[in-house]
Amino acid sequence: MAKLYFRYGAMGCGKTMQLLQVAFNYEERGHKVCVIKPKMDTKNGDKLLTRIGPERKTDFCVTKDDNLYELVKSKFSDVACVLVDEAQFLTTEQADQLMKITTKLDIPVMAYGLRLNFRLSGGGFDGATRLLQIAHDIDEIKTICECGHKATCNARFLNGKFMADGPDVLIDDGHSKIEYRAICPACFEKYLEGEK
Repeated sequence: MAKLYFRYGAMGCGKTMQLLQVAFNYEERGHKVCVIKPKMDTKNGDKLLTRIGPERKTDFCVTKDDNLYELVKSKFSDVACVLVDEAQFLTTEQADQLMKITTKLDIPVMAYGLRLNFRLSGGGFDGATRLLQIAHDIDEIKTICECGHKATCNARFLNGKFMADGPDVLIDDGHSKIEYRAICPACFEKYLEGEK
């Protein structure tokens, strides 16, 4: 039976790079894949772009109203694997539809995303929360903080200033400099308390 995998990690840990590597491995062996990302991730249009260069056009960008199971069943039932980037932006129902792709279509699904929002309070993202509940296999992709310790937090900076509150989703609008950094809980607290 196919499985649903959730690979999560803080910003900049290499989630998209790993997704592209998996796609390459399948395709190098002659297998087709389906690459999906949520449409609300507007920073690169319909492309997946890594910090170190490799990129790829998605097969489709989904809205919150799209049924992922029906899309894969009707257009991509011949693929060897479904790969989802920015999976935290999926709805709870769409995470369940990924599970249905594995159980009904027998196609493995690998979803990559953030586990937590930038605030560390008020929960995380619906897609990530549901994937943590139902995925067959869950792995953390690790990265390090600016201090050298393991980074598990996603810190938001707006025009260079640490932001402790605001909407869950804030993507570069071309007018403000929005930056996310992976940091450890100790550094997060220091930023929160104005010590950094």
